[in-house]
Formats: sequence, C-alpha cells, structure tokens
Amino acid sequence: MSAARRVRLTDTAVARLRPRAREYTVWDSRMPGLGVRVRPSGGKSWVLLRAAADGSRRTTLGPVSAMGVEEARRECHARRASPEPEPAPACAVPLFREFVEGEWKEVHFERCKPSTRKGYRSLLDARLLPAFGPKPLDRIAPADVRRWFDAFSRTAPGNANHALALLRQIMNFAGAHGHVGANPARGIKPNPRPALTRFLSREEVERLHAALDREAAKGKRFRQQADIVRLLLLTGCRRGEIVELRRSEVHGDMLVLADTKTGPRKIPLGTEARRILERQPRTESPFVFPSPRNPSRPRGRILPLWERVRREVGIEDVRLHDLRHTHASHAVMNGVPVPVVSRMLGHSNTRMTLRYAHLGDRDIEAAAERVGQEIAALMDL
Repeated sequence: MSAARRVRLTDTAVARLRPRAREYTVWDSRMPGLGVRVRPSGGKSWVLLRAAADGSRRTTLGPVSAMGVEEARRECHARRASPEPEPAPACAVPLFREFVEGEWKEVHFERCKPSTRKGYRSLLDARLLPAFGPKPLDRIAPADVRRWFDAFSRTAPGNANHALALLRQIMNFAGAHGHVGANPARGIKPNPRPALTRFLSREEVERLHAALDREAAKGKRFRQQADIVRLLLLTGCRRGEIVELRRSEVHGDMLVLADTKTGPRKIPLGTEARRILERQPRTESPFVFPSPRNPSRPRGRILPLWERVRREVGIEDVRLHDLRHTHASHAVMNGVPVPVVSRMLGHSNTRMTLRYAHLGDRDIEAAAERVGQEIAALMDL
C-alpha cells in the first residue's frame, strides 16, 4: 500500500501490511486521523493524528495485536471528542547494547552456567554488539539480520548459527517487554550441520598412536600436546574438558568435572588414561596441562601438533572433535549399549548419541566378509 493515499482499513488489510526498510504509515479513509504505523522490525501500532496549538500531534493508541480496526476507530472517536491531554514524556525504545547489558543480562545472562556465559560473551563482543549495538531495538529489520547472518556464515557457519540463536532469544525477550513487534531474526534458517560420518578406523588409530610417540620424543612441549590428543581419544571428552582440566578434578580412576556443557559429570578412566595423567609433571599450577608461558592458566585450545600429525598420518579431514566421535563409535562397535555410551559422553539424551553410533565403510565391509565366510562354510557342509 502507498503511504500517501488513504484506504479503508480492515483487519485483513492491516494483517497484510509488510515491513519495509523505513517506517511508514497507512491512513484510514473512514476515520480521519487514524492510521497504522509499520516499523522495519515488523511491529504495527495504531496512531491518531489530530490538530494541536503548535500544529499537529501524533498519539500512539496501542499495538495492532491488542485491538482490531473497529475498536481502534471507537478509541479514535473518543479521543477526538475529549480535550487534548498534556503530552506524556516519550519513552524511547532502548538501544540493543543498552537492553543486552541491562534487562536481558539481569534476567538471562546472569543465570547461565559460567561456560555458557563465556560463550555468550564471546558472541556478543565479537559479533552481535558491533553489528546491532548502536541501533534501537525496533530499528533492527529482518533485512539487517539477513545481511549480517549471510556475511558471518561465509567464514564460520557453525558460529553463525550459535549467534543467530542468541540474537533470536534476545529479540524474543525484547518483544515480551513491548520493545519490538515481530522478531526480526525469526524465519532465518540456520546453516545445515555437516553429517557426522567421520571417525578413525582401527588402522588409523594405530598410525596416529605411532605418530604421537614420535612427536612426544621431541621434548616436553610436544609431549604435553601428544598426551592431550591421546586423552581425548581415550576418554571421549570435549577438548575444553581436557585442556582446562584441573588437578582437583582428578580423583584416582575418575574425573569429576564441576562444569561441562551439560552440567557436572563423572568420567571413568581406563588404565592408559590414568597412566597419562599420572605422568604429568607436578607443578604449582592448578591445571594438569598448564600454559608454558603462564602456569596459572591452562594451555590454549589450539594444538599446533595436531595439525602437523594429521597431515603426516593422512587424516587431514579429521577434526579434534572427531576423536570424541571415534571413542563413541568404537564403543558401539564393541557392543556397549547406546544408553551407556550416552552416559559416558555426558549427553542429555540418547538421541544425541545416535548421531555418533554408526560404522565406517571398512568396518561394514569387514563384517560382510566375515558373515560371507561363515555362510560359505555352512554351505560346504
């Protein structure tokens, strides 16, 4: 609809109004001064324009979601028949950064686990606040979110998904407080996740183990990284759970982690995993794998040795996280029930574990060969 002409407003016509790059108003032909204001965020509200001593004055009657056309006309008629009240001080819609560091932070951020707050803080500081911080909440349009998400997705599709989910939650909370109408992040589909189909075969595990031995022989710095890689494979832990492991969390044959992605959990240790932990140098650092530069901190999550070793072994397509995948898949192949594997990995439900519980092509081929040989033997009888 053109913002310059009047139309007979109906509930259906109002529902069809779509947001544009800039705010616009559609005026009713039946009730002079009554219009619908449509913001770039998708929010719609009834407005009344009437003469005042200093010219004309626009008054907001309320959101479209709270009253239909006929009710808005009656409200408009009642206000036109009554004296003009003194204008109330305008209540400005907060900027995105003000809302995030104020209302949202108090209700949502502060109640999250420390690890969740750390992830949120990183996304806010690096991505969301630079993109949307200076804008009023109701000036963030779907087109703005789409451009930002597409640009972010070109370099980090997974992180872009996490940031989009956080933005959607923030804007939902802003909508509940009446700052925006429709959520501008709604309707944007996240990037598809890659299929989890890669894990190390038995032969690849053997080659990796040999390569780690060669690296560990080069010195203390390489030995520490090699032991971290081995522990990831032996325990199925997430990278941060091992890299940032504290000595206070090691209890003999068990790791007792106070804070993980799914909350506190215990991880049983096999003989080889215990041996690796026991041979770590005893220092004043609270961490099992302290930073070489600052022992009061854990070493960084980047392991240069891993990049070198996976090229040497010929497994360039394997990520560090795939070692966790390998642990789970080999557990299933060795007959460990999926619910038990789920507990081992610290999954909140077995549906997550089923993404890991599949076999590689070589294992399927080997199984088919064994079955074929058995049936062939029976047929020869």
